[in-house]
Amino acid sequence: QLHLVESGGGLVQSGGSLRLSCAASGDDFSIYAMAWYRQAPGKLRESVATITPGSVTNYDDSVKGRFTISRDNTKNTVYLQMNRLEPEDTAVYYCNVVYGGWYFPWGQGTQVTVSS
Repeated sequence: QLHLVESGGGLVQSGGSLRLSCAASGDDFSIYAMAWYRQAPGKLRESVATITPGSVTNYDDSVKGRFTISRDNTKNTVYLQMNRLEPEDTAVYYCNVVYGGWYFPWGQGTQVTVSS
């Protein structure tokens, strides 16, 4: 199984940028389609971006054109570049596999707070 550690979150003003990283260990990271998820207070966890092993990407409409997911299989890391951040992007961000009936154990996530 994969052990996932997210980092890169922080406090940023509306319109600012952050780059999140997710370091994976323990399994062959390159074979998995990966996703970034987020969970805002009082809301369900939602997928915001996905990337296949071959780096084909897909985005939720709420982040399309602002967020970019990428991966470096040599570093077992998946990234989320977040630009033009909005207060509505405030959440804890997690990475995991694209849901196919199961997930690896969730990491601790990384908090993103966008002030208006």
